Amino acid sequence: MTNSSASRPFILFDLDGTLVDPAPGIVASVQHALAKLEQEAPAYQDLHWVIGPPLRHSFEKLLGSDTFVERAVDLYREAYSASGLFDAAPYDGIRDALASLRRCGYRLFLCTSKPLLFARQVIHHFGFSGCFEDLFGAELDARFDDKGTLVSHILSTRNLRREDGCMVGDRAFDVLAARQNGMASIGVTWGYGGRSELQENGATVLCERVGDLPDCVHRALGQISGD
Repeated sequence: MTNSSASRPFILFDLDGTLVDPAPGIVASVQHALAKLEQEAPAYQDLHWVIGPPLRHSFEKLLGSDTFVERAVDLYREAYSASGLFDAAPYDGIRDALASLRRCGYRLFLCTSKPLLFARQVIHHFGFSGCFEDLFGAELDARFDDKGTLVSHILSTRNLRREDGCMVGDRAFDVLAARQNGMASIGVTWGYGGRSELQENGATVLCERVGDLPDCVHRALGQISGD
């Protein structure tokens, strides 16, 4: 591959459910917020669906209205920043997969619906800091909550060509954000979306194992380029 940054292919990576399993910290923080609002909190195993979507959307669904959503978000963030942020674990082999992609010449960027304030801490804590050229995430005021908008922002900010890159994630939101921006997508099945969700929303390639990620990236970008 050429050394020119402008022409090197790139990959946008989701965080939760793709690089790390964040379920314990996220679910406990959601349960905390609901309890503080005197709302019945679903059981742990019934709240995995909140991993991936923008937090405000999840609370709108849980509360049945938007009346207390902002208060719920504040309560969640209090708990998450205090005890939930690092209650997560990187998926086995993911650092090696990222290192392999970098050796192949790919430019790696983080693209997460998690607030960038929190995402930076997670990336640093779990030893991913040297893997990414830049980190992008939502803002606390809900700016870039929509992943399609965030992807568009990254393409514009970094002057990236959509045909040169792909999005890697575990939920429909990742696949749809890529489609919205004319990009290929890789749906990873070790996260929280599952094979059916990813297929139904048009993932270019499905990746079943972390170790297969480099090959899946080559396949996804090859399909877009026609190789």
